[in-house]
Amino acid sequence: MQSLDPAVFTTEIAILAGGRSSRMGRDKRRLRLGKRTLLGQVRATAERLSLPVRIIRKDLVPRCGPLGGIYTALKTSRKQVILFLPCDTPFVSLALLEELLASLRPDDAGVFVAANKRVSFPFLLRRNCLSVVGGQLAKKRYSLQALAAVLRAKKTRLSPGKEMDLFNINTPQEWETALQRWSAPEGHAH
Repeated sequence: MQSLDPAVFTTEIAILAGGRSSRMGRDKRRLRLGKRTLLGQVRATAERLSLPVRIIRKDLVPRCGPLGGIYTALKTSRKQVILFLPCDTPFVSLALLEELLASLRPDDAGVFVAANKRVSFPFLLRRNCLSVVGGQLAKKRYSLQALAAVLRAKKTRLSPGKEMDLFNINTPQEWETALQRWSAPEGHAH
């Protein structure tokens, strides 16, 4: 077994839940999938890592997409590494999160999951990336792709067949797909 970066022991999880849900037309965090809300489902998976979990509900810099929540989490954290999750990925697996944590090396500014040549949630950032995230906000460069590029972040490929781990819910159509997936026998078997 590879040894983990000591930073794993000073890691927390930040679940971003401060978006406006404008494409959904209602608050995504409160949508029920089984016995839990979307936020509750993501939180339950995150808590299985036995790391501190924080919910970022209000961004210090609003209306900047996820970058506002990322900035808020980095700015307010006392930990050295933050694992970022959005509140709208209810199928993210514990295995993927463990793999991501294990992939962090001492010289990595961050590690992003990559699928279809794009980076995505979940990802890890060191708290010392705060100034870079602040710079991206100042330049109005709000994309995760741009952030990963400027950080020269490490990318870890999503294992084949694990695309559902990254499925996020932004629209009523995606919500319907999630409900169907959840109802399938293997849907919530993490």
